[in-house]
Amino acid sequence: MEVEMKIRGLMMDPVTNMPIVILKDNNGNTILPIWVGIYEANAIALEIEKVSTPRPMTHDLIKTLLLGLETAVHKVVVNELKDDTFYALIWLEKDGELITVDSRPSDALALALRLDCPIYVDESVLKSSKMANAMSDRVNNEELRRWLEGLSDEDLGRYKM
Repeated sequence: MEVEMKIRGLMMDPVTNMPIVILKDNNGNTILPIWVGIYEANAIALEIEKVSTPRPMTHDLIKTLLLGLETAVHKVVVNELKDDTFYALIWLEKDGELITVDSRPSDALALALRLDCPIYVDESVLKSSKMANAMSDRVNNEELRRWLEGLSDEDLGRYKM
């Protein structure tokens, strides 16, 4: 089963100094942090802030190609967590046919923002993520989890490159 989520913001991990995309379910009960690279975070931040660039960025190019090919993005799904790496699928729809494309979650999320399509996370990923955090013996993960759980809406979205 899939849980619909929204991007609530971008922030920097205070421990690793890497960007984190914060996904939150529509009920506000579940938060899923996904660590991403600097360039991917920049692509997401540009779209969140509605910043236009002089030349199309990669995800803008993909959006233009899909629209030109009359292909819709039906949804994106973060569908797997394996060896501390998240995986995603982009569900395309062309002439009534659904096609799935393997993707990094950061690329799927950047595209979902640009095409205003729903974002889902498989329940198994949410459970695995909770178990991974619970079983981790690193104190930093526990501190980070408590810190993320205590975030308010005002704290989210204060991402600076």
